Amino acid sequence: MNDSIKKLILNIPSHTEVRTQTITTRRVGVLGGKLINNISARSSGAGARVYKNGVWGFSSIGNTDEDSVREILRSAEENASLLDSRKPKNKGALINAGATEFSEKRKFQNTDQKQLIDFARAIDSYIEKKYPSLVSRSVGITANCIEKELITSEGTFSYQLFPRVYIIVSMSDEAKDGENIELFDILGGGEGYFTDYYSDPSALYPDIDKLYTELQAKKEGIFPDAGEKLCIIDSAISGMVAHEAVGHTVEADLVLSGSVAAVSLGKQVASPLVNITDFAFEAFGKKAPLPVYVDDEGTLCRDAVIIKDGILTGYMNNLESALHFGVQPCGNARAYAFSDEPLIRMRNTAIHPGKDKLEDMIASVDNGYYLTKTQNGQADMTGEFMFGITMGYEIKNGKLGRALRDTTISGVAFNMLKTVDMLSDNVTWDFAGYCGKKQPMPVGMGGPALRCRVNIGGR
Repeated sequence: MNDSIKKLILNIPSHTEVRTQTITTRRVGVLGGKLINNISARSSGAGARVYKNGVWGFSSIGNTDEDSVREILRSAEENASLLDSRKPKNKGALINAGATEFSEKRKFQNTDQKQLIDFARAIDSYIEKKYPSLVSRSVGITANCIEKELITSEGTFSYQLFPRVYIIVSMSDEAKDGENIELFDILGGGEGYFTDYYSDPSALYPDIDKLYTELQAKKEGIFPDAGEKLCIIDSAISGMVAHEAVGHTVEADLVLSGSVAAVSLGKQVASPLVNITDFAFEAFGKKAPLPVYVDDEGTLCRDAVIIKDGILTGYMNNLESALHFGVQPCGNARAYAFSDEPLIRMRNTAIHPGKDKLEDMIASVDNGYYLTKTQNGQADMTGEFMFGITMGYEIKNGKLGRALRDTTISGVAFNMLKTVDMLSDNVTWDFAGYCGKKQPMPVGMGGPALRCRVNIGGR
């Protein structure tokens, strides 16, 4: 945005945001040796939002030139004035988050589509030659980047890049009973560009071999005994608990809509061993999987502590909800596309690690289950959840036994978290997920392995 646009925005007395944005999407997919996805897309535009006495005016356009930005800024002001005249809320000014500047030092790096296709085909060829008896196989590569520039009337300016890349390999085989057994895994990747993580397909062969071995164990697997059982849920599942079953209940807009967290602030909602934080850009001494430095309202991001020693300590806010609750916002307002308004969203939500070794946790269970992979999950505003489990093992007398067929776990998050009595000393992140709250949003979720009691489905 040029200097004349910046001066124009800085002279507006009420909170105003102008955001220009480009989303680059590259995706390839190979199914059984055939290229079925070959997507290279780019969308860009600008959005403007103006706050007035408790209402918002918003406008967007698929251009980023000066005249277009002036047009949507004028339209957003008119929309705010119209809403204020028809349905005034008289809430006064928002919290002033202050002025901040952040400018990404790295440059946008384009990814060659042919490079993705060749890499996917090389992985597919390896699977075909080594495991020819599989019923089906697929390889998918995603390399996306969101580029944002934001300026606010308070004087915040930010330029951020959000690149992300990952490879998903899926296999299926037929069990002796005729059932088709499927399993997939994410192989490498993370925040960054394709060449940051992938150079030689052979580096992924050990992970592919491990996935095949797990699939064969699952073919011979059993269905668990249904009911409330002592389980160890691995990090992929504990991360989903942190995001789906807890995180959404403490987003302030959903709190105001009546989530269970509305009556739980300051109360014991989990074991004293449990701590949950929505991290901004660093977590546990390392860069977070999807770092966010300035949110889309111009707030400088910081960590939002959700649960501390088992006690619910706070919510995730935007400027408006922070004013309502009388707190300082932590930078949780995020918009996916230029045509989207910022919503209260998570960034990198995780359960903190404990002090236990995973092998000791398994050894402590006489009769239970070790659950390692999940494919999907859902939860509601009561914290009640149901997650699909795609890989796991029975535990008998402290040792891993037979693999499990697909099953589910369910419960109420705050009740389940109160039963946690062991946490592993490491955290693993899932960085490839999207949150679907009204608009898609890349998020990170993670945690340690947890020992807890949870309801598990049977045949």
